[in-house]
Amino acid sequence: MRPNVLKRSIVSVTAVVGLAAGTLAGAGTSFAAPAPASKAAVSSEAVSVLATNNFGLSSAQAKNIQRFLAQSWDYNDSIDGQLGTNSWKAFQRCLKEYWGYTGAIDGDPGTNTIKALQRLLKEYWGYTGAIDGDAGDGTRAAFKRMANGHA
Repeated sequence: MRPNVLKRSIVSVTAVVGLAAGTLAGAGTSFAAPAPASKAAVSSEAVSVLATNNFGLSSAQAKNIQRFLAQSWDYNDSIDGQLGTNSWKAFQRCLKEYWGYTGAIDGDPGTNTIKALQRLLKEYWGYTGAIDGDAGDGTRAAFKRMANGHA
């Protein structure tokens, strides 16, 4: 009888720890919420259109970047201060033309986009860090200088 009591205690403690940690990983399926009866299909295209990454720019600074992109890089979406998919596609066209971006024009500001952006920022906007694809503090500060320079 003792092994069953010990087993139940361990399972209960595991469930409590799992719930306290914000996950149901340690809990049994009886603790999990039932799956929704129907899910709407969401395409990756619909999600990416809504994705915004301003890399620390204010809305006003992002609008400056969007105006720059509209003037020279075929950005024809809203000047709304949200650097979403279409903003990044236009930026990728610029980066592909002059700054060594070799990826797809997909609007995803991933590592390769950031590396090309860092090359641009290093040349003109005082970025002194590594070309590493990490949009850290130095990249963000130089990106803000660029945005302010296009006011």
